[in-house]
Amino acid sequence: MNRKILKKDFIFLGILVLAAVAFLLWFLLGYKKDGKQVELTVDGKLYGTYDLDKEQEIPIEIGGVTTNVLVIKDGQADMAKADCPDQICVRHVSISHVGENIVCLPNKVVAAVTGEEEAPLDSVVQ
Repeated sequence: MNRKILKKDFIFLGILVLAAVAFLLWFLLGYKKDGKQVELTVDGKLYGTYDLDKEQEIPIEIGGVTTNVLVIKDGQADMAKADCPDQICVRHVSISHVGENIVCLPNKVVAAVTGEEEAPLDSVVQ
């Protein structure tokens, strides 16, 4: 069966393409939520939580030796120094949106941006 492509088919395909492009733009541009804090973990254990709106330099010590230095400036966190050989974490772009991470695998250091500070639990129900 030979069917011709009608004008309505082109209109339908155009609407589908526009909807897909709109969703993609919303996802890539509007979905990122600004973070409030950076959580540092070393070897899977919480090292500290730091506000992104307070400029500071955080030395990360492992075994009494400073292995990494995280710098928070202008609402962004950046791994300024590391004693690891590959320096991937130092070359990583600054992070400021919820869900973004900087990872230093040799030192097992992870800096992760989180959202609003959560209220502490006052009880647990089982």
